[in-house]
Amino acid sequence: METRNLAGMYGLPTLGWQDVVDRLGAGITQVPGTGGPDRHTFWLATIDADGRPHVTGIGAVWHDGAFWFETGRRTRKGVNLARDARCSLTVALREFDLVVEGHAELVTDPDTVAELARRWAADWPCEVDESGIALTAPFSAPSAGPPPWHVYRIAATAATALQTVEPGGATRWTF
Repeated sequence: METRNLAGMYGLPTLGWQDVVDRLGAGITQVPGTGGPDRHTFWLATIDADGRPHVTGIGAVWHDGAFWFETGRRTRKGVNLARDARCSLTVALREFDLVVEGHAELVTDPDTVAELARRWAADWPCEVDESGIALTAPFSAPSAGPPPWHVYRIAATAATALQTVEPGGATRWTF
C-alpha cells in the first residue's frame, strides 16, 4: 500500500489506514437521526455508456475489509457496472469523509450472499431468494429496482480520507 499525505504542506499529519478501517469496523448506520447531519448516506458513482458519471445514494455495509452493496441488475447502476465495473463509493462520517475507488465485483457465492443477507437483515427484512445468489424482501429503496437484488463487493484500488476533526488532514492510499 502506498500512502500519500495530501495536507503535508499545511503541516497536518498523515491519517492511518488502520484508523480508518477500525472506524468502519465500528459500524455505520443509515438509520435517520444516527449520523451527520441526520444519518450517513453512501453515494455510489458509476460510468454511463456515454462516459458521464452517474451518482446515486445506496445502502452499503463494511464487512471483511471491503464495502458491499446490493442492487437490481436492470437498474442504471447495475447496467453501468455490467458494462464497466469501475466505481467509487463515498460516505461522510463524523471523523472523516471517505472516497473509495475500485471495481464492483458481482458476488455469486451462495455462502457470501447469505452472510451479507444476515448482516442487512438487522435493518432491512431481506433474505436470499430461491436462486441462492440474490436477495428478495417485501421492500427496498426505490433506486434498487424490483427484486432480485444482487450483491456486489467493491475491490478497492485507492481511497482518500479528509479528517473532519482535529487535527485535520487528508491522506490518499493506493492499494
